Amino acid sequence: MGEAMDISYVKINGGIETVWNAITDEEMLSKWYVPGSPWEIPSLNVGEKVTFTLMPSVHNNLIEKLPMSLTIKNISPYKEFSLYLDSHQTLISIRLEEESNRTRVTINSGGFEQSLANLKALIEGDVIPYI
Repeated sequence: MGEAMDISYVKINGGIETVWNAITDEEMLSKWYVPGSPWEIPSLNVGEKVTFTLMPSVHNNLIEKLPMSLTIKNISPYKEFSLYLDSHQTLISIRLEEESNRTRVTINSGGFEQSLANLKALIEGDVIPYI
């Protein structure tokens, strides 16, 4: 999965509460993280099973939808939301920090640049660039 220093981050012109909602609300998540692929988050509790269903698109070679199971590992409101991707045995940690009037969003892995660009656009009211 790359080195520990391999991260993705973005700075968003938006309040930390707004950004937190966008990374923890299933409706908001499906708008920026692989748009159109639904999330099911029964509750925001550690140990809760979350389902992300990757939908077939021009960007992948899927013939049918692919549900993925994740487990919530950490929830620190307005600070960190961590999910363990069960099938890949990978921890995905999304951290928020306030910087002046902006919110810095950091994911503990490379490769999330397009998703974070979508998140930024969603919160700043721009067109989602990566559909």
